[in-house]
Amino acid sequence: MNNTKILLFGALFTVGFAAFLFWPDAESTAYLETSSTTEVVMYKQATCMCCAKWADHMAENGFEVEQIPTDTLMEVKTQNGISRENASCHTAFVGGYVVEGHVPAKEVERLLAEKPDAIGLTVPAMPIGSPGMEVEGREADNYDVLLIARDGSTSVWASY
Repeated sequence: MNNTKILLFGALFTVGFAAFLFWPDAESTAYLETSSTTEVVMYKQATCMCCAKWADHMAENGFEVEQIPTDTLMEVKTQNGISRENASCHTAFVGGYVVEGHVPAKEVERLLAEKPDAIGLTVPAMPIGSPGMEVEGREADNYDVLLIARDGSTSVWASY
């Protein structure tokens, strides 16, 4: 065997052995799959506590929420297709969608999975019992999560 063949064989053996040693196994890739988070950017009034509680709810469900206090919240809403009838106390953006108000994380996950051609979701007003609006000793209100179509119309996405 000449020197070139010996070097080539040695290099291939070294690369193969290194790949064997450092190739990720199922256990180490499981961490990578579960550690990825979806970013949410939420605009709110600086002193809104229920908005912060909604952000906590989202974080508990695997989202990473950036909270941005603003004095021009209604501007953010109208510039992004949220009418006064569909408005709530905070406006969030995730995966190209608007999420208005106290929408449960489960419904945001569904939105991101189904990817409808829409502006996003809203829970108008601030119903008691929606994520971030829990009140101890008070029964939860019935409420709807609405899908906001591109033309501004709404349809029921989920009911609670």
